[in-house]
Amino acid sequence: MSIDAQQYRVQAEPYYQPQGREVALFEAAYRNRLPVMVKGPTGCGKSRFVEHMAWRLGKPLITVACNEDMTASDLVGRYLLEGGGTRWLDGPLTTAARIGAICYLDEIVEARQDTTVVIHPLTDHRRTLPLDKKGELIQAHPDFQLVISYNPGYQSLMKDLKQSTKQRFTAFDFDYPEAGLETTILCKESGLDAETAAKLVKIGHTARNLKGHGLDEGISTRLMVYAAQLIRDGVDAGDACRMALVRPITDDADIRQTLDHAIDVTFA
Repeated sequence: MSIDAQQYRVQAEPYYQPQGREVALFEAAYRNRLPVMVKGPTGCGKSRFVEHMAWRLGKPLITVACNEDMTASDLVGRYLLEGGGTRWLDGPLTTAARIGAICYLDEIVEARQDTTVVIHPLTDHRRTLPLDKKGELIQAHPDFQLVISYNPGYQSLMKDLKQSTKQRFTAFDFDYPEAGLETTILCKESGLDAETAAKLVKIGHTARNLKGHGLDEGISTRLMVYAAQLIRDGVDAGDACRMALVRPITDDADIRQTLDHAIDVTFA
């Protein structure tokens, strides 16, 4: 393995608690080098799952946080001025295709559609990546796999994947864990006791019930972990919950009052 591949290795096992058969199904997709799409709300464990699978499979992982300013050149590469001439610099997608890494495009819908079309030749039988500016056609390494993720709850007519892109991927639907599993995750991630962690989960579920009724999105598992870490560090539970669970997700006074009341009742 080259030093380029080694530097992208996930060295320590990322903690991940399976919710179903997603681990075995991802392994099957990887054996067949099928592209994978991971869909679910923010903070539910999509990125952690991908990191865990890269570690489990022993493959390098290259992650790209997609955004609306990202161009095709940001993915595949560009010529850079250097000294008296130019030098080609591979982008993350090209690097992954060359060294046989798992390339993870996080929140793919944030990128422009004219940017994401560059992945198409890598996601069918061709498994190639044309570098038009360089005049090179890369045949993807046998170990290469493409994984994308996004939050369907934030879709709009302007921010959605084309069907020509969607139908190149296998897909997983992710959601927040059920209460018992989420409590276990909080304990593992923060070192918090199970009783207090269960109370945080109860507050989180109260907020999720408000989705579509004043909240665009419920409290994520990630935010619950933040609250758990603060409490574990000695911060008052009420203060930690307001700081980590309520204030980040809404500025609506009525919603804040409802959630603050739930916190006071839960930790009374």
